[in-house]
Amino acid sequence: MSQALKGVRAGSHNAAVPYPTYTAVSLYAGAGGLDWGFSQAGFKLLWAIDSDRHAVETYKANLGEHIVCGELPGDAPSGDLRPDLVIGGPPCQGFSVIGRMDPEDPRSRHVHSFLDVVERLEPRAFCMENVKALAEADRWAPVREALVQRAKELEYQVELMVLSASDYGVPQARERMFLVGVRGGTPLCPVPTTKGEPPTVREALSRLPVFGKPGNATVSTAKVVPAAKPVMRPSAHKGSLLFNGSGRPLQLDEPAKTLPASMGGNATPIIDQEELTAGAKPWVVGYHARLRKGRSPDKQAPRRMRRITVEEAAALQSFPSEWKWRGPQGAMYRQVGNAVPPVLAERVAISVYEALQVIDDQHTEAAPANAAGMMPAANQAAII
Repeated sequence: MSQALKGVRAGSHNAAVPYPTYTAVSLYAGAGGLDWGFSQAGFKLLWAIDSDRHAVETYKANLGEHIVCGELPGDAPSGDLRPDLVIGGPPCQGFSVIGRMDPEDPRSRHVHSFLDVVERLEPRAFCMENVKALAEADRWAPVREALVQRAKELEYQVELMVLSASDYGVPQARERMFLVGVRGGTPLCPVPTTKGEPPTVREALSRLPVFGKPGNATVSTAKVVPAAKPVMRPSAHKGSLLFNGSGRPLQLDEPAKTLPASMGGNATPIIDQEELTAGAKPWVVGYHARLRKGRSPDKQAPRRMRRITVEEAAALQSFPSEWKWRGPQGAMYRQVGNAVPPVLAERVAISVYEALQVIDDQHTEAAPANAAGMMPAANQAAII
């Protein structure tokens, strides 16, 4: 169990009583970011599923053999499973503002398949992750309301939360929706740990081996090419489009922007190697200033401007540095971009664990009174 979890409960639990192990089933598990967080928080993963075979291999290499490669609704978990919790991040492309936001996208149906499994397995709680747009966009209001209403009909108290990963120890300004339902209790919102002082790109990358060395060498071959018609905004890093593709330079002393699943080519974020290793002034700042003075765009970028590696992307998602990635390079980038940041997942998992423990503690406290109420009449008379 993680030190973070122990710290949260310090002083609120009898040290002589061991923490219970709750069980979970994971749907749309991907490379295992969400599952890592819940396992760290004291949940035992019984079964998991994902349709991406490379993600399944990555999951097995890090979390165990309890995952299968398949797709819902056809490859649903056995009805014999009775987990305390069902978790998962159904495909979000149909809801994402980066995508087409197509209401007819068949991938959008998976949020309902998630609740189909919840209805069949009857867990004590569930936790569904998805993009912010599903929680806030007007066009998804009918879907959102239908999910909440159905969960309530299944007798869950529901909390819909939008959380920023940078508030929970992740060096990335990634906002995600979490729909949490608890039966017989109240969902709890995770307590922010780094709000106002988020971890930065520089801090995250400083924990990795030097670029190009083992442990930090899985790099995209996509060249960094200046745009022939750059889009200029007042800031070099915010709003300006100075290079071909959607990959943008990272500000080292701030959290990264949301990492996309489309990384691997020219959508892969850019790092200034000399700024990172030697403290040089960011090249892009000077380049931006020259363009604003009327200089023509450069034909090529200096070699110091490069794409981030798979390992660096994983660090910005808060994966442990020892995480093993499987599949072709493009599949690795995709797995990283699709993942729930593990450290954010752990904070959410702790709040779910706490909600279940509150219910269990209430039942424990009520037990003596219930026992007395069931005492045989003869014994009650003797006591009187």
